[in-house]
Amino acid sequence: MSNSSSTTKFLLLAFTDTWELQLLHFGLFLGIYLAALLGNGLIITAVACDHHLHTPMYFFLLNLSLVDLGSLSTTVPKSMANSLLDTRTISFFGCAAQVFWFLFLVVAEYCLLTVMSYDRYIAICRPLHYGTLLGSRACVHMAAAAWGSGFLYAVLHTANTFSLPLCRSNAIDQFFCEIPQILKLSCSNAYLREVRLLVVSGILFFGCFVFIVVSYVQIFRAVLRIPSQQGRHKAFSTCLPHLTVVTLFISTSFFAYLKPPSISSPSLDLVMAVLYSVVPPAVNPLIYSMRNQDLKRALRDLCDFSIHNVSIIFIGLRCGSTLPGN
Repeated sequence: MSNSSSTTKFLLLAFTDTWELQLLHFGLFLGIYLAALLGNGLIITAVACDHHLHTPMYFFLLNLSLVDLGSLSTTVPKSMANSLLDTRTISFFGCAAQVFWFLFLVVAEYCLLTVMSYDRYIAICRPLHYGTLLGSRACVHMAAAAWGSGFLYAVLHTANTFSLPLCRSNAIDQFFCEIPQILKLSCSNAYLREVRLLVVSGILFFGCFVFIVVSYVQIFRAVLRIPSQQGRHKAFSTCLPHLTVVTLFISTSFFAYLKPPSISSPSLDLVMAVLYSVVPPAVNPLIYSMRNQDLKRALRDLCDFSIHNVSIIFIGLRCGSTLPGN
């Protein structure tokens, strides 16, 4: 390949060359994807339909579920299709679209997690100002800033990456189009532009990480000053799911990108990519609903309402079929 404009397709890294194991990979990813669709879909529906959950915390959780669904839908279906069809190809524009949407949604998720740490800080450390500092307009603005940051970041990186001349190969050592793997295909020093952009992005991400850490230090200090054990338990229960999600997201992402080159290998990179791109969006609904009584109640009410409506429809159909003349 002389440059990126002559590239019409890329070859993604296959999980295995054995047909039976490819079917196993398809089934495993299908199960994860369906579980994520169900979990995130239930959270979105419950928060949207239950007026008791129309609070800043659940508003941001709804946005987080939307991001998780989008990020999984960007990478997992294509990987499943390749395994089922026994192929590795992805078109140039399909690869560019995958890079854009994945970056857009992952950065938006990181920004939302940062905003959610601020929400927990205000709720526990400054509860009397919660309604003032986190009104409906402020929440919409912060969510819009998170989505807008992801969009701007994705546009800059996607345009910069796919303007580089690519001439070494068209084989990407990953199961989806990932910027570090695409940069390995560059044949000139122009990739340094993208490296500099990644360094600036790393500084900004580190700033968000410091903000999250400082917020939780203040939260823990405030919780430990609560006199009653019940009050401390309630405060911790509202923060623990978010802290678990943040830890899972940051730890897997940081290790995937900052691990020493000496321990890097295609198989390890593949496993780490699954851990940071597939696992967090799939398990986030479980983490948030495990100890959240309000969300459990809303989900229970939603299920009861759905079962009740289905029963009414079923009874109506049966009664209609037994009427004379039918």
